[in-house]
Amino acid sequence: MKRNQLPFVLLAVFSIAALVVQVPRMDLLPGDALSVGDTAWMLTAAALVLLMTPGLSFFYGGMVSFRNVVSTMLQSVIALGVISLIWISVGFGLAFGKDVGGLGIIGNPLSFLFFHGVNGETVALGREGALKLTVPLTVFAMFQLKFAIIAPALITGAFAERVRFSAYLLFIGLFSLLIYCPLAHMTWHPDGVFYQWGVKDFAGGTVVHMSAGWAALAGALVLGRRRAHVEGEAHAPANVPFVMLGTGLLWFGWFGFNAGSALKANEDAAIAFATTNTASASAMLAWIFFDWFVGKKPSALGACIGAVVGLVAITPAAGFVTVAQSVMVGTAASVISNIAVHVRTKSSIDDTLDVFPCHGLGGISGMVFTAIFAKLPDDGSLTRVQLLLAHGKALVIVSVFAFLGALLLFKVTDFVIRMRVSPRDEQVGLDWSQHGETALGADMLGRPTDTREEIEMRELAEASA
Repeated sequence: MKRNQLPFVLLAVFSIAALVVQVPRMDLLPGDALSVGDTAWMLTAAALVLLMTPGLSFFYGGMVSFRNVVSTMLQSVIALGVISLIWISVGFGLAFGKDVGGLGIIGNPLSFLFFHGVNGETVALGREGALKLTVPLTVFAMFQLKFAIIAPALITGAFAERVRFSAYLLFIGLFSLLIYCPLAHMTWHPDGVFYQWGVKDFAGGTVVHMSAGWAALAGALVLGRRRAHVEGEAHAPANVPFVMLGTGLLWFGWFGFNAGSALKANEDAAIAFATTNTASASAMLAWIFFDWFVGKKPSALGACIGAVVGLVAITPAAGFVTVAQSVMVGTAASVISNIAVHVRTKSSIDDTLDVFPCHGLGGISGMVFTAIFAKLPDDGSLTRVQLLLAHGKALVIVSVFAFLGALLLFKVTDFVIRMRVSPRDEQVGLDWSQHGETALGADMLGRPTDTREEIEMRELAEASA
């Protein structure tokens, strides 16, 4: 069997297994009475979060060079397919299934194998039923799927313009199973170790953004620097309007990301909605005003990056802080990431789209601010010092686990399938070398694309001119 035939064969086997595999139904505690309003809101929120992935594809796609627009956008969109099948088979069980061994680290992958037992009933998750749903388990599972999809897509910005597509597919599968799902279980499952410590992560500061940020840094180190980065060539975004469109879609979808994480249509969802918008607004202005302050021009690109940093930073805190506090969260995180981007550009690290300075540090900042500002329980069961210590421990563990784990997965993937494209394919661009497509169906001069050889020769000649 040829290597390029293996993916289709695996998909065929997966499809057959989905039909024939049967597992005993998992006994779950009953949840609260089904709420029609909560269900309608959670279905809407799930759709909003899904929209963030194509939004991210425009956001990233507009930032890369013209020859890599299609490949960069596809790396986000393809996660919709890959992670969806992983999630319905074993991913949901790993994240939200019965805790294995009472350790609070991972769920049983057979708990919801191929979504057996995931139906229209409301259930309570955890040994003591601490998380009581008012929506069908199917709705909850699909809502959580959208988070699992966008997490690996965020990583792609760090190694844009030089990763082999087949290797990328293998990596995101491994990342989802071995890094994302354990972190989701530890943080959001009632029996998870971070949950038991009292760690507050409303919508994914640790699970999504820190994990993606640290994995992005690992990826940039493993894949090395682009030829253009080594030679000090100025990086020109292919399409700034794409970035602005992507920012709008991300901002819009983020209301589902954060407000939906209340899991109900209630006051927590309302405050998360308001803090999300406010933090993004303050972060957008902080980025361009800080640029102005240090002598740079206020750019559309900077405004968009700042807005997204604000969305990232408020994510873990969204339902736990006030609207007034969210202004500081957005402003401070934006300045921190702006400075980090400047420092990164002076280093030899080629994090193409600054995923770690924006998502990694944005997530870290958000978790710190959550520990500082989050409202404490009225019964005194958790003090400010206890919350700060819990978040401190979680931040260290997540950072080490995500970075070293991703570093290992990149090495394993590179051993199975070489991750970096050849120098020639990198110079031609991944759109053509990996997918045989171009962003406009014509080269940058508007001439029709004839044969692959003719395009490659022309582009190489233009690049060397």
